Amino acid sequence: MYNKDFFIQQAKKFGKKQRMVVAAAHDDATLDAANNAFQEGMADVILVGERALINEAAAKANVDLANFEIIETDGLEAIATASVAAIAEGKGDLLMKGLIDTSVLLKEVLKKEHGLRTGNVLSHAGVLFKEGGDSFHVFTDAAMNIMPTLEQKAGIIKNAVSLAHSVGIEEPKVANLCAKEKPYDKMPATMDAAALQKMNQNGEIEGCIVSGPISLDIAVSQYAANLKGYESPVAGNADILMVPNIEVGNVFAKALQYMAGFSMAGVLLGARIPVVLVSRADGEAEKTVSIALACSVAAMSQQKTAAEVSA
Repeated sequence: MYNKDFFIQQAKKFGKKQRMVVAAAHDDATLDAANNAFQEGMADVILVGERALINEAAAKANVDLANFEIIETDGLEAIATASVAAIAEGKGDLLMKGLIDTSVLLKEVLKKEHGLRTGNVLSHAGVLFKEGGDSFHVFTDAAMNIMPTLEQKAGIIKNAVSLAHSVGIEEPKVANLCAKEKPYDKMPATMDAAALQKMNQNGEIEGCIVSGPISLDIAVSQYAANLKGYESPVAGNADILMVPNIEVGNVFAKALQYMAGFSMAGVLLGARIPVVLVSRADGEAEKTVSIALACSVAAMSQQKTAAEVSA
């Protein structure tokens, strides 16, 4: 059964508390989620923003600010600078977007002087699940890359695979979603999907099984796969659903959330640290799960770095 507690426990399995910096923390749902992360032992928290506004939000959320360090500053650009600077100075392992425009925060993340850029594609990945359901899917990219190139799509898959690994999926099955199951030159997404499958078979994309082009019904339904004669380990068993562009991803994710009762939590990947990137409309539960995902990604990255150093 998958719910908020599953992802919290997954993050705690790594046995290491992370350090989270929250940019523009004057939002009650954000503070509630940050407090959950602290109370669950997932993360120590630094709040960045205007103290009066943070105090007001904390009172609304019934959160005790004595548990947190606060970096006081005014103005969203100054808040973004102070938050990212705290990460660059080694005070945090992950960054969380509070009540601040994504563009303002990411502009600061991408500045070379902070050293958070890695050369990897930046992409958004998250999990879609129904509270108490028997499955969940990693979903990408509904928030960052507008019309990704083939090279960018390869990077997006690699980021999503790292997230899947961090939540316990050892060899995730990746479905490159398209409207057809065969390459068709008038539908570029199908051509890219076929190329990505080939890259996976050639060892250019590792740690997963990639299939495409593949339609959504075949990706999630073995019955549909059998009926249509689509043979692949991914058919009916997809762990990662990759959309061809941001419009498809945005509509798909919001339709599941607002019309089908799914929850979605998300994180920005590809920088030196994960960034908890959620919608302002998301509530405490989605934000808490997003923090848990970022903690899992950060912990797995730290384990990998430690293993490389000791090798």
